[in-house]
Amino acid sequence: MTPGPDLQQLINTIKDDAGSDDELVQLGTAASTISELTSTGDAALGFFVDRARGAGKSWVEISGVLGVSKQAAHKRFADSWSTTPQFDRYTQRARNVVQAGAAVARERNHNFVGTEHLLLGFFAEPDSIATKVLTGRGITEQTVREAVDVLSPASDTTDTSTPDEPPYTRRATHVLHGAVAEALTLGHNYVGTEHLLLAFYRDAETVAAKVLLGQGLDEQTAWQDTRVLLDQYTK
Repeated sequence: MTPGPDLQQLINTIKDDAGSDDELVQLGTAASTISELTSTGDAALGFFVDRARGAGKSWVEISGVLGVSKQAAHKRFADSWSTTPQFDRYTQRARNVVQAGAAVARERNHNFVGTEHLLLGFFAEPDSIATKVLTGRGITEQTVREAVDVLSPASDTTDTSTPDEPPYTRRATHVLHGAVAEALTLGHNYVGTEHLLLAFYRDAETVAAKVLLGQGLDEQTAWQDTRVLLDQYTK
């Protein structure tokens, strides 16, 4: 296993980043650095927990590997399936996609917002990185809509009980939380459409993941295409 930085290396890095001999400046830099490391570490661990769950591993098996109780593992990692997503880190385009997803749900007379609605929401932002990844692989709004129609058809009748803001499904909630983790994985302090796209693959059973895989866009390809576009933006 590749060793991480030892304590002295970490201290030296913090001092260099602080750029000052003032103790309070260094303390503030240390607090920020440790917080970022903790968030990144939690995101990485959550990534592999998602993989284990997606492979059918039980919470008992996962907790055994982590060395904690089943209840502790479930509480720490299952919250992303139920707690209300926060969008403070989301870019405006990513928020627009989420809002468009809710509009798609209402258009299809669904009283919920699922991953399929979020996927269709990408096409409301044609210049976003995620949408460019899709269209670059020949995946269009029409092909996605046709695939979604098979897996999650629109309702023929309007449900008068459908709220103006339909709730997210558990899987959509998990994806919205997972987008934050994907951003941390890439070292970004914002959540863009590209992170939302990559988060679909954290659960292969989502309608969105099934549609993407069915149209030939696997996780590795999505990652590669995303990195290419990100590199173009940073040049």
